[in-house]
Amino acid sequence: MENRKTTNILLLIIVIPFVFYLLKILSFIFVPLVASMFIALLFLPLMRWFNRRKVPKIISIFVVILLFIAVFKIGGELVKLSSREIMATDRVFLEKAEMKVADLIATTEDFFGINYFDEGENIFSKIFQKESVAKNFGTTLNFISKTLSMTLMTAFFVILLLAESINFEKLLNNTILKQKYASVKTFMKIEKDLRTFIKVKILVSLLTGIGTGLACVFFDINFPIFWGLFAFIINFVQMIGSFVTVILLSIFAFVQLEPTSYLFFFILTITGVQVIFGSILEPIFMGRSFSINIIAILIMLMLWGYIWGIPGLIMAIPLTVFIKIILEKFPRTKVIASFLS
Repeated sequence: MENRKTTNILLLIIVIPFVFYLLKILSFIFVPLVASMFIALLFLPLMRWFNRRKVPKIISIFVVILLFIAVFKIGGELVKLSSREIMATDRVFLEKAEMKVADLIATTEDFFGINYFDEGENIFSKIFQKESVAKNFGTTLNFISKTLSMTLMTAFFVILLLAESINFEKLLNNTILKQKYASVKTFMKIEKDLRTFIKVKILVSLLTGIGTGLACVFFDINFPIFWGLFAFIINFVQMIGSFVTVILLSIFAFVQLEPTSYLFFFILTITGVQVIFGSILEPIFMGRSFSINIIAILIMLMLWGYIWGIPGLIMAIPLTVFIKIILEKFPRTKVIASFLS
């Protein structure tokens, strides 16, 4: 028995890296599938409401598709507005930005003892060289095509899940839990906790985006719609998103504004927006139902970010919540779940 136990542990050590390797290689399938599961959870109450009123399933799915189209339409309009905002930038702002960037680069070069830019050279022309632009254009085009294909696959999987072509509860029962009562109870817990997390995250990200945009308007920072949209999207990356927004927007404000108390109060304001919504309101809204310690969050962010890139960073915490709930159901793995708490 002792040898058998040792063999099982060794096999587990071999299997776990192999599973993560498969998840990385087959990310074009697993990313849309996992994302669709989280999105479908948001629409399950609506589908059940239609079902109680004997509404045909095809009509309820059609309503969900219309909601998807409306969300994408609103997102597209916001992107258009931010694009027009950026394109309408006058030459004076670009010249001022170039002077500020040149001063910042000169200070950095003096500090590190390097000399990348020649004196009097156009900074933006050096940064955006034709070869660099052509190379980045191909990368950007490839990224857009991958994002579009994954979005369409995610929408397709959402429709399948809502139509119950893929029954997650039965899958959980047949593969992991093996007990109908336990699988139903676990599924209800997973559904409740993940739906709470997703709804709260969307609300907090929306409030963060609005707060950031209004701060830009109040302090007369250029491109408030773009920065609000950026703060909304990047806030879905737990912990890291807030830092990225504050750092990038602070650098941009430094380029536009003079380094006075006005700039300091702006940085203080956007930091306050992140702290109020991310560090105070979000934990209050979510409660203690699936508290995960900071070290576990950082490890999971690195792990899923390495496996699936940006989608992995966004889905790291919901995946951790799911794994934690499953681990709590088995006596042998409760210790691991307690480490995550």
